[in-house]
Amino acid sequence: MFIKTNRNGFSHGVSSEITDRCVYEGRRDLIKLLATGVAGAAMTSWASREALAQTAGQTLKPGKLAPLAGGKSNLAGAVTMEKVTDYKDASSYNNFYEFGTDKSDPAKNAHALKTSPWTVEIEGLVKKPGKYGLEDLLKLSAQEERIYRMRCVEGWSMVIPWVGYSLSELIKKVEPLGSAKYVEFVTQLDPKAMRFVDSPVLDWPYVEGLRMDEAMNPLTLLTFGMYGEVLPNQSGAPVRLVVPWKYGFKSGKSIVKIRFTDKQPLTAWNKAAGNEYGFFSNVNPNVDHPRWSQATERRIGEDGLFAKKRKTLMFNGYEAQVGQLYAGMDLKKFF
Repeated sequence: MFIKTNRNGFSHGVSSEITDRCVYEGRRDLIKLLATGVAGAAMTSWASREALAQTAGQTLKPGKLAPLAGGKSNLAGAVTMEKVTDYKDASSYNNFYEFGTDKSDPAKNAHALKTSPWTVEIEGLVKKPGKYGLEDLLKLSAQEERIYRMRCVEGWSMVIPWVGYSLSELIKKVEPLGSAKYVEFVTQLDPKAMRFVDSPVLDWPYVEGLRMDEAMNPLTLLTFGMYGEVLPNQSGAPVRLVVPWKYGFKSGKSIVKIRFTDKQPLTAWNKAAGNEYGFFSNVNPNVDHPRWSQATERRIGEDGLFAKKRKTLMFNGYEAQVGQLYAGMDLKKFF
């Protein structure tokens, strides 16, 4: 949930809420390359999906790991007051509809995605548009491990150590024009690897967007790894967005284009069901989804449907860091 970093004077949490950092100290020697997909049984009920997340045998780290080419690693100082979700749970319980709508589908199917070579195109209202290879993005800033609480709109949550750097580093590099008010993220569309993009669930490719001040907030992470390793395909390899105070679907996976615009982007879920998924999509326990309450949540990997529910925190617990972005806004209208 909390990180400590001296960069730009930005800090998170208070000392009374921070516990010893020994939990993940042994995993920070270097960022490693994760091999291709993992196995998992297809299940349909919520109870079965949660059972999948709790079965260690179905999602194992690969035996062969290699260093990630390019970039630097600076993973010191990550601490948390909460138990970090097990890797096996975080990597087997995913929303990535291009690979299937069941939580277990991405782990089974995402191995088909080719993540190298990879290019992210920067376009729109910027002084320095262009195409950036993955190695170029990695060299922009030293990477950090940040342990963030992530919230799924259906009422589930995880605590994940992400590896990346603040998106603001890239934004400053490309120098957006003063007229740029929003940042749009377009994700990969590969019908051969992503067999479910012919489904009518969403209008493909998947598109997400942030207001410029949201994108510039230090918490917003351009992400290349998790648990000290390169992102597995089902988690959004090779580069994704992480916005911890918003619902998980705002964190676009497998990004191929970043566009700066003066108009609010029409995002995938807002376009598909605007009455259920607003543009801002901030975690707000006072605004229910039309089909379920958002007031409580369950942590993935903690006894499933029988786990005691937690109260959902405003802005997912990051109100002190991001609340000022929405001062004066009607958060029930702009949900």
